[in-house]
Amino acid sequence: MSRKLLHPSTVTALCAALLMALMAFYPASVLASSLRGLSIWWEVLFPALFPFFVLSELMLGLGIVHFAGKLLDPVMRPVFRIPGSGGFVLAMGYLSGYPVGARLASQLWDQKLISRVEGERLVAVTTTSDPIFLIGAVSVGFFHQAAIAPVLAAAHYGSSLAIGFLMRWHGRGEAEEAAPEPMPPRRNSSARKRGGIGSALKAMHEARLLDGRPFSVLVRDAVQSGLRLMIVVGGLVVVFSVLMELLRETSLLGLLEAGLGLVFEAFGGSASSAAPVISGLFEVTLGAKASSEASLALLHRTALAAWVLSWAGLSVHAQIASLVSHTGMRYRPFLLARFLHGLLAAGMVYALWGWIGPG
Repeated sequence: MSRKLLHPSTVTALCAALLMALMAFYPASVLASSLRGLSIWWEVLFPALFPFFVLSELMLGLGIVHFAGKLLDPVMRPVFRIPGSGGFVLAMGYLSGYPVGARLASQLWDQKLISRVEGERLVAVTTTSDPIFLIGAVSVGFFHQAAIAPVLAAAHYGSSLAIGFLMRWHGRGEAEEAAPEPMPPRRNSSARKRGGIGSALKAMHEARLLDGRPFSVLVRDAVQSGLRLMIVVGGLVVVFSVLMELLRETSLLGLLEAGLGLVFEAFGGSASSAAPVISGLFEVTLGAKASSEASLALLHRTALAAWVLSWAGLSVHAQIASLVSHTGMRYRPFLLARFLHGLLAAGMVYALWGWIGPG
């Protein structure tokens, strides 16, 4: 009987019933938090993510990803053990932030350009904050310290690349990966360059022919796909906004912060670090704001913000899990990568502070 009660489906059902009861008990707070989450989605996430979703779909249909894949394959495979098309995802993920990298990785899997293990590596390295949020919202908006942007960016993106390199050992022996194409005969550097670009252009042309959709249909499909994804992202943002508010109303959030504060103090840390960690555990924006308001030195607050940005929050975790759910990519490697990314980013802030930190 006890095993049945502890079954994951039973626990999930009990948690859902509890949440429904709490929502009925705190209707005003639920409505306010839902509107707050909807406002964040409409005013921030929709204009920031929707164009990238549409653009990525267009680039896949036009074969541009295949073009980049041919050119970047000699770099991406030795370093990250990911096909060259992952280089395009890496650039787009760093430019536009989470969860665009996961969306592109799932599209590459759909087109059979990457295996499941390669997709897990790719999602691990491309789950980052976008520079506008890191610099504009966090460094300037929350901290009012533009001088921390270089060290925060170096720690966040540098540790992400380190995670990508470490993830090259993930899944060894689980799946056979295609060997890199043989290098053309060596003649001279200009010939090799022409051959590389010519091969990439040929791959782009073949991918476009294989897709076969007229440009007008491609645009329509890209917009429809982007809208469907934005609805999923918006729903998850609202759900986590309500969840955070219910935890706050029932004082569970305060209890979690107090308990974690005692743990920090037992290891010689400060209890002030608990609030940013707990907030960042669930939602990246709230965690970054709480980091800026903690009663700590600027160095420690910046390290906390680096951890929050790299962990990304369970709200982003849920978005990414939903985007790759049909691919068979596992959540555990992603979870481990986010945990290590957070620790490495915080550690790099301390290591780089004397070099590029505020004077």
